[in-house]
Amino acid sequence: MEVLETIVIQSSEVEGKETVVSTVDTDKTKAEFIWTLQATWHLVNTRLEMDAAFDQPVCKKKKLWEMVAEKVNAKLRESDITDVAVKAYECDLKWRNVLATYRRNAERAKRLGAASVHWEFFKAMHEVLDKSREDIEAQRRAKLSGTRVAKAMASKRFTPILPTPPATAAPCTPRPPQDVLQLYMELQERKMNMWVQQKALEERKIEAINNLAKAISSLAQRNGCTDSSKDGQ
Repeated sequence: MEVLETIVIQSSEVEGKETVVSTVDTDKTKAEFIWTLQATWHLVNTRLEMDAAFDQPVCKKKKLWEMVAEKVNAKLRESDITDVAVKAYECDLKWRNVLATYRRNAERAKRLGAASVHWEFFKAMHEVLDKSREDIEAQRRAKLSGTRVAKAMASKRFTPILPTPPATAAPCTPRPPQDVLQLYMELQERKMNMWVQQKALEERKIEAINNLAKAISSLAQRNGCTDSSKDGQ
């Protein structure tokens, strides 16, 4: 995809005429990337394949998202879907939106059953993400099973002492509903997404201004060369 920029500058030498300079920008990365269904599938599959790497306690998320973008772009080039490359931050932002939708559908599946969810990405994501939670819980139980407390409880030589309830129990503060917590998490994600989009917009503005300055400088140099040749004649 090519972007044609046209700059119109009033000429001081010829009255009533305009000098038109057209520059063709062939940089494909300046075009906007469109998330098609197939492109989203490539992102979901690639991110799920790298889920273990993202779950590491110490990892560079920026580097991992760059790897995700490279793999998605390679798959898109093989399918000849688009000639616009997707960037790492765009993959990160899209995954946040997809993950928020998955969490809402996961809660729905708990309440109404998996058959009530018809979202196309739910099954593939649920098989990996739900299994990841089960693995974490299994690891926690495995660590607990090796402790002395767990061994004593298993051999019935340990009787836990429960605290004596007070005479007047203090009123319990009700926990916020799960829906409220989910809404709060989604609001935080939206704020982060808005910040990323605003940052990308500012970078595009700066890039456009730089391109305009380069075009004007190039035009001035051409006019200077033309004036010199006329003076020589």
